[in-house]
Amino acid sequence: MLNKAMIIGRIGQDPELRYGQSGTPFLNLGVATDETFTDRDGNRQEKTEWHRVVVYDRMAQNCATYLRKGSLVYVEGSLRTRKWQDNQGQERQTTEIRAQRVQFLDRKGAGSDAAQGGQNQYESQAPQRDAGYRRNGGSDRSHSGWQDGRQPPSRPGPDQDRNGYQGAGSEMDEVPFG
Repeated sequence: MLNKAMIIGRIGQDPELRYGQSGTPFLNLGVATDETFTDRDGNRQEKTEWHRVVVYDRMAQNCATYLRKGSLVYVEGSLRTRKWQDNQGQERQTTEIRAQRVQFLDRKGAGSDAAQGGQNQYESQAPQRDAGYRRNGGSDRSHSGWQDGRQPPSRPGPDQDRNGYQGAGSEMDEVPFG
């Protein structure tokens, strides 16, 4: 079975770090996503959907430090439904995204000043980029940038298709016809 949620949206209010009974740090984020569509009359409509996101442990601490109202984030996690009783004794339930990965998408100096340094991400067991990658602004092509030795994906050249095969433009010009 698959239980996965992925959203990109903006944070509705400054995150507030709290601690559970066992001392585990967590925070709740309200993340807004937008959808634009044209209605039957040809008018452009925009709909905003709010998602409740729960973040735990070190990732919650990092979100509390770097995110602010209006920050753009990518959240990946699983849907969880939980039940509780309100102050009047009524049974309530809510469905939320339990974050497994939060990536800060704001560019440095753009939008909110919360995300320092561009695309920061915090996730469980994520491959970490080394200092050489960061020192060169993430664009050092002579260095793979990954501590585990992986190479970043390369783009095919003008005479290659997406699988790296030579196209008809290079070899076929040399085939005699006639």
